[in-house]
Amino acid sequence: MKRLIMAIGVAAMAVCSCSQNKDAGKPAIDLANFDNSVSPAEDFYQYACGGWMEANPLTPEYARYGIFDQLEKENQEKLKTLIDEINAKDQEAGSVGAKIKTMYAQGMDMERRNADGAAPVKEQMEAIRNISDMKELSAMIGRMHVESASPYFSFYIGADEKNSTMNLLQFFQGGLSMGDRDYYLADDENSVRIRNAYKEYVNRIFTLGGYSTEEAAKAADTVIGLETEIAKVSVDRAALRDVHKNYNKMTVKEFTSKYDFIDWEIFFKETGISKSTELNASQVTFFEGLTKVLRNVPLESHKEYLVFKLLNSASNYLSEDFVNANFDFFGKAVQGREELQPLWKRSLSVVNRSLSDAFGQLYVEKYFPASSKEKMVEMVGNLQTALGERIASLDWMSDETKAKAQEKLGTFIVKVGYPDTWMDYTALDIQDDSYWANICRVNRFGHEDMMKDEGQPVDRTEWGMSPQTVNAYYNPTTNEICFPAAILQPPFFNPEADDAVNYGGIGVVIGHEMTHGFDDQGRNYDKDGNISAWWTEEDEEKFNARAKVLVDQYDKIVVLDSLHADGSYTLGENIADQGGLLVSHQAYMNTLKGKETPADIDGFTHNQRFYLGYANLWAQNVRPQEIIRRTKTDVHSLGKWRVNGALRNIDDFYTAFDIKEGDAMYMAPEERINIW
Repeated sequence: MKRLIMAIGVAAMAVCSCSQNKDAGKPAIDLANFDNSVSPAEDFYQYACGGWMEANPLTPEYARYGIFDQLEKENQEKLKTLIDEINAKDQEAGSVGAKIKTMYAQGMDMERRNADGAAPVKEQMEAIRNISDMKELSAMIGRMHVESASPYFSFYIGADEKNSTMNLLQFFQGGLSMGDRDYYLADDENSVRIRNAYKEYVNRIFTLGGYSTEEAAKAADTVIGLETEIAKVSVDRAALRDVHKNYNKMTVKEFTSKYDFIDWEIFFKETGISKSTELNASQVTFFEGLTKVLRNVPLESHKEYLVFKLLNSASNYLSEDFVNANFDFFGKAVQGREELQPLWKRSLSVVNRSLSDAFGQLYVEKYFPASSKEKMVEMVGNLQTALGERIASLDWMSDETKAKAQEKLGTFIVKVGYPDTWMDYTALDIQDDSYWANICRVNRFGHEDMMKDEGQPVDRTEWGMSPQTVNAYYNPTTNEICFPAAILQPPFFNPEADDAVNYGGIGVVIGHEMTHGFDDQGRNYDKDGNISAWWTEEDEEKFNARAKVLVDQYDKIVVLDSLHADGSYTLGENIADQGGLLVSHQAYMNTLKGKETPADIDGFTHNQRFYLGYANLWAQNVRPQEIIRRTKTDVHSLGKWRVNGALRNIDDFYTAFDIKEGDAMYMAPEERINIW
């Protein structure tokens, strides 16, 4: 719902086990992770991570297996323990425990799901088929936004980016089941291959839903044709990062009269929108184009599109035939995965998402040591001091802009561990009818909870991630940095490790999130979280010039065959990676003032251990299909380039590992760029 949250991770939402017993004795740096056949001056990533990559090859269920995935694998076992404890006891009817127990059992009961087939979704399909006019169509689109899918566009309630204390109704482009517009429009070999596989998938889904062979083929052509037209009017992924272009506040009356492709009064009634007089049309050109596209779409085509959106959303919660169809396209064709995850992992993941705060409470009680929170708060303070020092010493920024930057840094809201209040699930009704029916109830519960924010002040105590998520984020509209409990475990944070390694790990994570407040997106928001011109024009030009150097560097990286990285799309994360390294290293060096230089450990200096600690976070093996997908859809660079791409700009790294001209890791000083 908060689309501008900027996270450290690589789209991995893992569940953690941070018990001190589990972490005790873990080496700060595992020497087995190294590939000593490679010089750090030639390929630092391979040198630091090659041993880990060899020891952790891709298994059939993974498209990418890295440190985040390894942690998730370990943590799923811990979460499974919590589930087993719940299942072992009688749970009072209507309790959170009973809801967890019921949903997990439904996910695991594939025999019942297979017997039901498409039955759990038949009533909704029939309701779509029985639509007779545009008013009924508008009502159905609204109903689906609430409980099952998001046809044609998306909307949410979130902070007004120019009045960040108040929530605002926000409309956003959407409607594409494959996600990125390029899958529909690009002519490269991979895109064509995926489009062909998508056609097979859509046809297969309709067939499983009860359509005849002829009906399914016709409906698939209709859906793909309509989605292709929507793709043509969609904004590309780089433009979606422009905060100015994506702020288009207008009255509700102006929006609904201009973009009259549905009956908005009926849609608003169905979705519960009732208090808004203004909204943000995030991508105006999309809604202009969508209006033109949908005016020419027959009612029957709308209905076929809605049936597919419904079946696509429901597919992972129905019989094995549906699950396998979904996996064969999204898992195999798009990501290159070979096998589904075991059923218990999939069922666990669904329940964890559905009742995330309930699991968060259980997790914190059992696995989160208070000492980790205390250490984290101390490190955050050290990083804030270091970033303030770096801002003060910038030679390209004026004193006027520096003062505003320091003011913003000083007003960061810091969240560590877990929220002070938890979600109340009393109103979530979980029944023993069907898995899909309960997913719809979960969606409706979440929607109704979101709608409570309509027309209300922003709750700055709200968290954008659950405590059991191995990740961290910065939210520009609240100017907050958040570090869930689960990230405080090795290799990010190890209470047994030397400070150099922890600053190279969790310290860089802290610095990364802080730097997001000053990256190409975050820098547009002031201390109060409002889009505001707080930079001088000259400083803004200097920032953009430096950022352009970084864009060009990453654009030159070849990630696979002839495919290049997208320096513009990943710019914010690349700035944050570099800033996190620079700020955390300075914070670490500040802790050594007045002290003796730490002794070498395992033959590495403390400076070397800092950079090795960082590199170890990003060890990963990735399938070619997943490299292509992530290059299109992930704002984070691939692990290799989060290491090699970032470190080549940092002078101290050259000193630490004696990188010289002629080495592959070498970049001439005049080509290096530091922004923060």
